[in-house]
Amino acid sequence: MTKTKITPEEALLYHLEPRPGKYEITASTPMATQRDLSLAYSPGVAVPVQAIADAPETVYDYTVKGNMVAVISNGTAILGMGNLGAMASKPVMEGKAVLFKRFADVNAIDIELDTEDPDEIIQAVKLMGPTFGGINLEDIKAPECFMIEQRLKELMDIPVFHDDQHGTAVICAAGLINALELSGKKIEDCRIVLNGAGAAGIACLELLKTMGARHDNCIMCDTKGVIWQGRTEGMNQWKSAHAARTELRTLEEAMAGADVFLGVSAKGAVTPEMVRSMADNPVIFAMANPDPEITPEEAQAVRADAIVATGRSDYPNQVNNVLGFPYLFRGALDIHARAINDEMKIACARALAQLAREDVPDEVAMAYGRKLSFGRDYIIPTPFDPRLIYTIPPAVAKAGMDTGVARRPIIDLQGYELALKSRMDPTASILQGIHARAKAAQARMIFAEGDDPRVLRAAVAYQRAGMGKALVVGREQDVREKLEATGLGDAVRELEVVNAANSRHMEAYKSFLYNRLQRGGFDSYDIQRLATRDRHVFSALMLAHGHGDGLVTGATRKSAYVMQLINHVFDAKASDGAVGVTALLHKGRIVLIADTLVHEWPEAEDLADIAIKSARVARNLGLEPRVAFVSFSTFGYPVSERAAKMGEASRVLDGMKVDFEYEGEMTVDVALNKTAMAQYPFCRLTGPANILVVPARHSSSISIKLMQEMAGATVIGPILTGVSKPIQICGVNSTVNDILNMAVMAACKVG
Repeated sequence: MTKTKITPEEALLYHLEPRPGKYEITASTPMATQRDLSLAYSPGVAVPVQAIADAPETVYDYTVKGNMVAVISNGTAILGMGNLGAMASKPVMEGKAVLFKRFADVNAIDIELDTEDPDEIIQAVKLMGPTFGGINLEDIKAPECFMIEQRLKELMDIPVFHDDQHGTAVICAAGLINALELSGKKIEDCRIVLNGAGAAGIACLELLKTMGARHDNCIMCDTKGVIWQGRTEGMNQWKSAHAARTELRTLEEAMAGADVFLGVSAKGAVTPEMVRSMADNPVIFAMANPDPEITPEEAQAVRADAIVATGRSDYPNQVNNVLGFPYLFRGALDIHARAINDEMKIACARALAQLAREDVPDEVAMAYGRKLSFGRDYIIPTPFDPRLIYTIPPAVAKAGMDTGVARRPIIDLQGYELALKSRMDPTASILQGIHARAKAAQARMIFAEGDDPRVLRAAVAYQRAGMGKALVVGREQDVREKLEATGLGDAVRELEVVNAANSRHMEAYKSFLYNRLQRGGFDSYDIQRLATRDRHVFSALMLAHGHGDGLVTGATRKSAYVMQLINHVFDAKASDGAVGVTALLHKGRIVLIADTLVHEWPEAEDLADIAIKSARVARNLGLEPRVAFVSFSTFGYPVSERAAKMGEASRVLDGMKVDFEYEGEMTVDVALNKTAMAQYPFCRLTGPANILVVPARHSSSISIKLMQEMAGATVIGPILTGVSKPIQICGVNSTVNDILNMAVMAACKVG
């Protein structure tokens, strides 16, 4: 799997744009009129206030408490960086909050407490209990984290979960279940050695002992060696609970004959000689970050029978907390749990282990960069697996109900699974899927406008994300200066900068262009000027001759002008069958609108062709097409000559026997709202449309820009389809991310 390279400058820009931070809060109820405000606040709010005062459990019905987690830290153990303080921990806690939302649709707010006093933290968190459905403690150093979590569990009647401990432990346990299955061993018979007696290490060993590992078979080590009964140096009550009755004193001695090694310590803590001394079919979880105790290559060089996991995404078997905490909280919140207990954690681990044994969807394998099937290199599911959301929370919820911590048990678990499937934003998985396909394609992407800093940053991001080679059209000195101005000066060595002056193919380009345009009023001087001075034409010539696999342009000039230039090299006019399709992503929905680029005023036959090509784009994005021909008229009313062609387009498709759903003409609300659609029971669409074919290009332009500016929709496109090579044209107001998305579309040949 290709490792994504991130520079400090890119990381800072990510947190700075489009506005500082990683999330914002939006209202989920109407807030437009005086009546709305009266309901949201005084006097209307008094009604739920009284209802909650009379029956406190109804707080889950009338407020966000039931889907709200506090992510709390004091910054004393930030990642692997140490004690940098509460304020420095905020980017990490914001990141944790958005991971909750992205993976399990859990609302989360980060809270940074400026104190190292455990009693002050305990008191502060306790007092916030009425606000939240759960507490996620993060990056608090040991041993204080043990005291804080234990005391809060005693004081509060909502789940309190220190993810640095239990998150790692749960994923570790899931991987170990499968590793031992493959090794033919039972946990109660295994000798387990753990190195790293901090929060995560102690939690791992405690959970494994709860699952059956024997105390006398477990050896815990720290920087001073084996933790043995009678040792006094560097001890505390949590280490003492795992002290072994043994003569072993060093990690090296402990590793001899061990079945399992768990590492949450430091790079290089384990040597090849230690691995060589382990029992047959050893299991090695080297989870130190960013560099493991021993790399998989080093371990397997001396023990080909070893099963190895790390904490890194560029190796197989990643022990990643994001596989656990979002889904643990999702299940706990949905039963209004009083706690997350050991049984719920074990249920999570077993469900993860079982999921890894099942057939892996193609899109998951693509995201991971290789074919996946249960075995030594795939013992833990990947974070990209869409099945996690409806597999893990039900297992957690059932365990919570079985152990009596649920305030509101779920009666219909099958219905709960269906609800979880529909809960997640499908756009995230769609974008993840096309990014994965782009990585697999490894396309040489031509970025035509190398004089624009946004384009250059997108080109750098494309290449550093491991998607392929970025070819930038521009002057090297100009490219270098602009990259340096954005803090990416080192990237000029990575990009390939091309232009007419350094191209050895120029004569072939000019000959091709002259043969194509000579009967269109272009003489040799015109050809010379076009090929050597216009970057859009030069880039298109590169693509036409196979000197790149895809082309992205349009960020600096209007799309109509760029299309005119592209047509000098390619057949991308309406008469050639070209179509522009734009994807709108908003509030968990994705809708394609066409034609947004080529046809000014399409007739019925053109509209039918637009529908066919839009359906192909939809399927390339992973959507099953449902096309609506939209107008201001629905099925003939009101009568309008301008709307008539939309209904005729539907009849044109009737005669073509296409393999997707379509209907029209209809208004947008009928097309997108199933309640409005239900008023027309004869409608052939089985659900809301995901492709809107509009009457004219101006209609699409107005619709898209209105959604973008007023609703904040994400716009991808227009995606150019019906052209012989992958060409994508951005808008002049495109952000770096917009340009990158268009490059990804070109790499995947979505059009």
